[in-house]
Amino acid sequence: MVLSLFVISCEDNDDNNSTPAIPGGSGSVELVQTQNEFVWRGLNLYYFWQQDTPNLADSRFNTLDEFYTFLNTYDDPETMFNEAPLRNQDDRFTFFNEDYRVLANAQQGVFKTNGLSFVLTRVTSGSSEIVGVVRYVNNNTDASSKDVARGDIFSAVNGTPLFFNSSEDNNLDLLDPDTYTLNFATIENGSAVSNGKNIEFTKVEQDINPILITKTFDIGGKSIGYLMYNRFTSNFDDELNTAFASLAGVDELILDMRYNPGGSVRSSVRLASMITGQFTGQLMLRQRYNDKLQEAFSEAQVTDNFVDNISGTSLNSLGLEKVYVIATDDTASASELVINGLRAYIDVIHVGTTTVGKNEFSITLVDDVDNQYIFDRTNTSGIAEGNLWAIQPLLGRNENADGFSDYTGGFSPNVTSEEALTNLGILGDENEPLLATALAQITGATIKGIRFVKDPIKPIMSSDHMTILKDDMYIDGDKIKDAMLEIKEN
Repeated sequence: MVLSLFVISCEDNDDNNSTPAIPGGSGSVELVQTQNEFVWRGLNLYYFWQQDTPNLADSRFNTLDEFYTFLNTYDDPETMFNEAPLRNQDDRFTFFNEDYRVLANAQQGVFKTNGLSFVLTRVTSGSSEIVGVVRYVNNNTDASSKDVARGDIFSAVNGTPLFFNSSEDNNLDLLDPDTYTLNFATIENGSAVSNGKNIEFTKVEQDINPILITKTFDIGGKSIGYLMYNRFTSNFDDELNTAFASLAGVDELILDMRYNPGGSVRSSVRLASMITGQFTGQLMLRQRYNDKLQEAFSEAQVTDNFVDNISGTSLNSLGLEKVYVIATDDTASASELVINGLRAYIDVIHVGTTTVGKNEFSITLVDDVDNQYIFDRTNTSGIAEGNLWAIQPLLGRNENADGFSDYTGGFSPNVTSEEALTNLGILGDENEPLLATALAQITGATIKGIRFVKDPIKPIMSSDHMTILKDDMYIDGDKIKDAMLEIKEN
């Protein structure tokens, strides 16, 4: 088996012979672009569409010289991936980073931020003029010490008005620097008009707790829990479990993931298990890898079951048979995984708009031959000196216990409700439009003027998509690494 040969051959630490997809021996061509080699080899083994990508075929190169000549054609891994091409046409989400350390920190919730969460949207349909709308401010950040709040609107950065004509024709890079000044405005007659407020913000590297709000409403004799959760970050899973302890005894739960772009698959399994609790040990999701890996892995190696603990600490599960989820077109990957996984077992009532439709998961690969190119944050000594590149390729798709995984078009809401440019409301307040809509599904209350708004926010981009992780969904490297080692031992 090709995969078995790959794993065994890595023992000799000879990169030239680490996979039978590349001819062994020596050649006359010197490998100059050394950083490209681990990317090709890693993609040849792990990439979900490997079997459908001609330049990743096991038979692609007849000689080592041919392989090295191919690698030397491209200046860096990202250029090679996009121009060779190695990217499959269905791949919307694979990305690179020039420093794996930055990526690894971000996956643990540590990244540069000023604490502002905002969305960029057009002032009027068809206009190139755009504004930023503050969604919320993270606690204990630079922004939390400034005069800025949810619903505030900015139209310029450092005095330059923002515009967006296309992904190639815009000036959103004004928001890239660590320090910038936002120029705030009000909307008058379909245009942004300066209100004279200008605030400087500075990004610093810090950890961000994704649990923004946890509270309980007592309405009509029912106890209704509310949790706003903004990213699946495994470093905060213990805090998530503590949040669920405060929700013990609720009759209903509203899970607000309207701004949640995704994250750790492990955290999504834990969250789904906290919502339920009665399905411990039963299948929540099954991974579908490329042909090489799917053939080699056992059933246990490609499944994740509902759990009842985190490292021995019992989960504070609610035992619910129904959950109300607020989800929008900024809800992606691991958030959608929770929705899909739970739908096989309980009722999921979706309030909001259609979600992103990211059903593929990824993993972090680095130039570490002995570790099968899988990044291991507990041991980085095997990473090739001088090569900090990381690739986050798509490895496969998750399906639920019913075998369903085809939601690339996103999940459509049971009840449509959109945020309005001029009426965002206060997060966690029972009159906030989306929360009010969700509460009405539970209480049967009649609401007016909330579901359909005159000035809905149509996102061009959110601040989450300007971070390194964007809407990534990743499995923890130790799971697939352990599977590879088990194959090696057998």
